[in-house]
Amino acid sequence: MSTVCETTDFMFPMLADIYYPVVEQAAYGNLKKQWVLDRTVACYLSSATGKTKEEIIPNVKIDQEASLVGRVKLDLRISTHHERQSMTNILVTNIRLPNSETIYMETAGPRSGQGTIYEVASQEPLVGPTNKVDFYKVLLRRSTNQSVDV
Repeated sequence: MSTVCETTDFMFPMLADIYYPVVEQAAYGNLKKQWVLDRTVACYLSSATGKTKEEIIPNVKIDQEASLVGRVKLDLRISTHHERQSMTNILVTNIRLPNSETIYMETAGPRSGQGTIYEVASQEPLVGPTNKVDFYKVLLRRSTNQSVDV
């Protein structure tokens, strides 16, 4: 496990932990993912909508929809070991300020008091005037499974 921590600055004032799975096959052939911390990245994330809207949608089954949009310095699909990961194999959690104050946190359920777990919904590079990638725009969606062991 390599917990490389990037430094924050005015463009990337927050930190977030990135997890990738070690996939094992269980006795009956089903796949089991054990999530491992790869690194801590500098980022900026905020609500995906500029307007305030309801996050809890009352139905027969209560759904909670939450998305974040922002930027990160490096491609999240490539681990610190230079392994390429599918976007469905990336978890982002513990989004916090440099003083360790968690910004997006669960207040009930199995992760009560811990950082909300997000999945990467999309990522795209932003190429600057020097023809180099300045940063990656990301869209994160709240994972429906907040009981994952990370």
